[in-house]
Amino acid sequence: MLATLVALLGAATIAVPLTRRFGLGSVLGYLLAGVAIGPAGLGLVSDVGQIADISSFGVVMLLFLIGLELRPKRLWVMRQSVFVLGSAQVAFSAAALAGLVHMAGVAWPGALVLGTGLAMSSTAIVLPMLAEADLLQSRAGRDGFAVLLLQDLAFIPVVALVPLLAQHTLPDHVPWHDVARAGLAVAVILGGGRFAIPPLIRAIGGTRTPELFTTVALLIVAVTAYIASLAGLSMSLGAFMAGVLLSQSEYRHELQADIAPFEGLLLGFFFISVGMSADIGLARTHPAEVAAAAGMLLVTKAAICLVLGMIARQGVAESIRFSLALPQASEFSFVLFGSAVAAGALTAERAAMGTLVAAVSMAATPVLFALSERFVIPRLRTEVAPAYDAIPSGNVPVIICGFGRVGQIIGRVLRMHGIAFTALERDPGQVDVVRRFGTAVYFGDPTRPDLLRAAGAENAKLLIAVLDDMEAVLRIVEVSKLHFPQLKIIARARNRRHAHLLMDRNVDGLVRDTFHSSLKMAEQSLVALGVSRSDAERSVALFESHDEQNLRDAHSIYRDEKQLIQSTQQAADELISLFEADRKE
Repeated sequence: MLATLVALLGAATIAVPLTRRFGLGSVLGYLLAGVAIGPAGLGLVSDVGQIADISSFGVVMLLFLIGLELRPKRLWVMRQSVFVLGSAQVAFSAAALAGLVHMAGVAWPGALVLGTGLAMSSTAIVLPMLAEADLLQSRAGRDGFAVLLLQDLAFIPVVALVPLLAQHTLPDHVPWHDVARAGLAVAVILGGGRFAIPPLIRAIGGTRTPELFTTVALLIVAVTAYIASLAGLSMSLGAFMAGVLLSQSEYRHELQADIAPFEGLLLGFFFISVGMSADIGLARTHPAEVAAAAGMLLVTKAAICLVLGMIARQGVAESIRFSLALPQASEFSFVLFGSAVAAGALTAERAAMGTLVAAVSMAATPVLFALSERFVIPRLRTEVAPAYDAIPSGNVPVIICGFGRVGQIIGRVLRMHGIAFTALERDPGQVDVVRRFGTAVYFGDPTRPDLLRAAGAENAKLLIAVLDDMEAVLRIVEVSKLHFPQLKIIARARNRRHAHLLMDRNVDGLVRDTFHSSLKMAEQSLVALGVSRSDAERSVALFESHDEQNLRDAHSIYRDEKQLIQSTQQAADELISLFEADRKE
């Protein structure tokens, strides 16, 4: 076992840096490393199945981390991309590929299995590849993720339907036992993620024992995957659901930090196992057939995705990215082919060819995507997005994240007192406008810890987050609390709920958007209507004090809509009573 581990680590250490140096990504390096040390190469590793079983847990961890990044609200916003675009990609790709396979002489049951399996795309390849290119937040990245999520959901019923292709008949009854078992597993995962796991994480986090927290993080992933597998569901789907439920946890970043190293290592081993399992002998005896089949797979899926991307109005450049990110087969293809052979719907020889074609497509995708990013996409850009600015080093006490109207006023007041600050703004148009008036502001995304570090967050005293985007402000606070705990944080709250979310994150100060300006306008309105200035000032001060106290009191119940409505009504009645008492005085 030790010799196997040495071979795995050594091959990855040599191959991955080489492919990354040539701009081809790390996935291709892992695949080539697997081919080199596998049975068809140097023969340093022979038990491919055992390595594949262990390393497949890396895919499970990847889906858990994706779930942690995906808030339920964002998932609901993405529903159209997931169910419309994702369903269209799977349906059209499966139909086209099944037709091509049948034309090549494969019977319809086998053709349907091969076409459906090859229509799936690899989450384990696409997401790391897009992440390395910093494209996960692009339109192509978001739509690609939506398609992958739909495929993961669709994989379960697809595997369940494979035996029907072998039987050539429909079942005479619905397998309610299996349906109930799957439903119970989902309920257990959702219930545990909602009610059991957060208190456990809180208790472990309170002990400040890093190794114990890491153990619990791995246990959560393993248990949710195991529960899903017992019910016949995808292990990755179980881990993904748990991740989504924990995406609101205050320990989300600690979970990510603990699991990410294991996910990266095991995912690399998974790709090595894919390279080792490739039937190189079949490629040697039928090179033209393998090359033609892999080329047809890549061209067909890329063409379908390109058309769907254009219909979805992604734009030419984003549609090309979308199409070249998803043309490969999936890690689920191997599972589907194995299930089909066991059920008698596919011959072992056809499954071996399908597996080899899938592996070739997985190896070719990073190359095609890298070549496109280097030679095609730059020619299609009508306007090149500016690179993030290099920020000069220095000990600056204040960092202002967001330099719009609010940030500029804060900066001018600080400058009056001779206090230096570093201003970060992620809108390049705003940066250009401000610079024309002689103010130094740096273009970059302040939600990124590396940019905050470059801006001097490790030595700064105060961070002021005043972006318009509520999610971005919350992200800045979370990142700063995690990486720069010495920073005091003052944040701009867009509304009361945003203020409560910031209070959850223990900011040192918050100011509600438009609150104080509204109070000032209310005071001027009272004076304009004949109320004395002293009475107007006293009324506004009374309202401000009462509203601030109500905001703090409602913090503990703001997630309970019924209690919050009742509290708001009581606060309104109390405010009227206070005004009546003040008027009498």
